[in-house]
Amino acid sequence: MNLINNKYTLIEKIGGGTFGTIYKGQNIRTGENVAIKIEPIHCQTKMLKNESIVYQYLNNLKGIPTVKWFGKDDTNYYMVINLLGKSLQDVKDKMGKLSLQLAIKIGINILHLLQTIHNNGLIHRDIKPDNFLLGLNENNNQLYIIDFGFCKKYLINDKHIEMKKTSSIIGSHSYASINSHNCIELSRRDDLESLGYLLIYLISNQLEWQNIELPNEKERNNLIKLKKEQIIFNKNIPVVFINFLNYVRNLKFEETPNYELLTNLLHIHIK
Repeated sequence: MNLINNKYTLIEKIGGGTFGTIYKGQNIRTGENVAIKIEPIHCQTKMLKNESIVYQYLNNLKGIPTVKWFGKDDTNYYMVINLLGKSLQDVKDKMGKLSLQLAIKIGINILHLLQTIHNNGLIHRDIKPDNFLLGLNENNNQLYIIDFGFCKKYLINDKHIEMKKTSSIIGSHSYASINSHNCIELSRRDDLESLGYLLIYLISNQLEWQNIELPNEKERNNLIKLKKEQIIFNKNIPVVFINFLNYVRNLKFEETPNYELLTNLLHIHIK
């Protein structure tokens, strides 16, 4: 048996991405099930180390997983966090289109999570259904936000970062903001715009720009951006989500979003 930190053993793979693999594991001393994220050292991205620092910084906040241990051996970095349940993507795959009421309730929960992160000087920069997980057992109604690999400080010494050009799109193409497509530095407004696309996705079969295949990446990027720009004119999208997108798209780079206004905007549509 290969033990991690002399007490964690791997049970099965439960997820993976560009920068690492996630396993269900167990603390052999206590019997507690955990999630173990592994990143090869040879990748040299240090994404996992940065992510563990963010988790520890946000420790004890509602909806943020707890880091139980971070370390490395000769080949990998390891991060052990509490095991969570199904993602919103898993729920969508099982249920198909969600009701508007359920999507709005999810949206309010995510809005509170993002406000918590933003109030601590951070932006997530990778808002998508895979990165929101339900808790287990008595916490099965609690939504958790995960994967802080792209997370960044927007406040440094209480001063907002400056707007500048970036080298590429940050986050998932499906949910990235228009600013991200334009390679403009992201801020709080962009997390919220991504949330708008996520909510539209939950009540749809798929977003109309998903699965666009073009050999030229620049052309694909421009077509996705165009479709996102035009989504506010789509009569099939509930007006509550159009209003949400219109508000966040009109926020200035450094502007503090009115989270209460957005919560109320969503809440009035819950019957």
